[in-house]
Amino acid sequence: MKPAPPVAVPNRAALLTVTCLGQFMVLLDNTIVGAALPDMQQRLHTRLTGLQWIVDAYVLLVAMLLLSGGVFADRFGRKRVFLAGVAVFTAASVLCSAAPSIGWLITGRVLQGIGAAALSPASLALLVAAHPVPQERVRAIGLWAGLSGIGLAAGPLAGGVLAEAFGWPAIFLVNVPVGAVLLVAGLRTLAESRNPAAPAIDVPGTALSVLGVGALTYGLIEGGSRGWTSPVILSGFAAGAVALAAFIVVEGRVPAPMLPMRLFRQRLFTVSNTAMTVVGFALMGSSFFFSQFFVHVQGSSILRAGVQTLPATLAMVVVSPFAGRLAARHGFRIMVTAGLALAGLGLLALGSVHAGTGYTDVWWRLALIGTGFALTMSPLTGAAIQAVGPQEGGLASGVSSTTRQIGAVLGVAVLGAVVRTRQSGGASFEEGLDSAFIAAGAVTLATAVLTGLWLGKNTEPARPANPAPRVQENTPSP
Repeated sequence: MKPAPPVAVPNRAALLTVTCLGQFMVLLDNTIVGAALPDMQQRLHTRLTGLQWIVDAYVLLVAMLLLSGGVFADRFGRKRVFLAGVAVFTAASVLCSAAPSIGWLITGRVLQGIGAAALSPASLALLVAAHPVPQERVRAIGLWAGLSGIGLAAGPLAGGVLAEAFGWPAIFLVNVPVGAVLLVAGLRTLAESRNPAAPAIDVPGTALSVLGVGALTYGLIEGGSRGWTSPVILSGFAAGAVALAAFIVVEGRVPAPMLPMRLFRQRLFTVSNTAMTVVGFALMGSSFFFSQFFVHVQGSSILRAGVQTLPATLAMVVVSPFAGRLAARHGFRIMVTAGLALAGLGLLALGSVHAGTGYTDVWWRLALIGTGFALTMSPLTGAAIQAVGPQEGGLASGVSSTTRQIGAVLGVAVLGAVVRTRQSGGASFEEGLDSAFIAAGAVTLATAVLTGLWLGKNTEPARPANPAPRVQENTPSP
């Protein structure tokens, strides 16, 4: 009798390097664009509405295709989908850098979103498949989140340097060599894996979700310039509401929904995803204006503004690796409530800064915001995963990332609408920003209170007898 052939063991060091570098590129793009928005506004002669679309065109596609990207990876091969996502993201970056107008740039951002929606979940799926032992998997995901999360901190500084020295197109060209390295290294080192039992792609659900959130986002972004009662804007809101209602109906009937409504019967799952939507809303919506505040209100250069926004992202990178362990020790409810409270207080404090406020009185507010959200995101993702069965951990993680991205889309749109509405009423841009930061802080604080009230001890995940990190470490992905 012949011995069984040896099972191929993936090179975990190479796998971790490639997946971290891929996620690094995606996370870098989240913050590097924000640093270059003032230069884009000047060189492309666009208004606040155009800047919102530059950000939301990307985030919207990621939000709506993230779950489908994970299903594609499981069904057609994680390596194949990862490399396809890298190729699309890299090519789209070239298109963005060469865009002659705001329309072309937004088109490139849409394609970047499609690439990121394939790349990001496939990178995590590759890592999870290579670490079947739960404790090893948690450690690997923690490293993946922490190392790739450096892209968040590098974004503002890199964006400021590149935009100041070469103009905004350079922030997209930086992705090209990274993408080329990933394609070559991925082809040589990654092992293919797939899930034969992966569900079919939910085409109706995906289409209705894109239409619904897209129509609502259009109404929120364009409402300030076109008028909130204009037929086009009212039609957009109506179409969005109808599409989302149809989405809920369809998801309850199709055999393999992209968003299984039965998961929301678990209180912990529902509350964690609701809170994650608010995190995306307040974090992305407020950070959209950070560089604009320093440049347009305080008169900083683009490079200096990129450096000045660093306290928020640095705090997130430093604190995030510890958040899961703190939640395992002190409980989900305590960590999430405390994190949201800190972030909300930081946003409220940021709403009182003005043109003459010295930086020594600004940086700690940004650091408080970053610290609060870092304490919140990892426990929220871990709680969503713990609330469902182990076989649906990947789906729960994908839903958590999707709700955060939907919140980000709405945050940029709604807080931008707050600024424009205040300006149309005669307020200055500075006063509009103050109102936006205060609104984000109020929503975050209210969510902190409601989270503490909605959750009790019976909703806390069970703690293992042998203490070990039970909450998945995670930093924001697109």
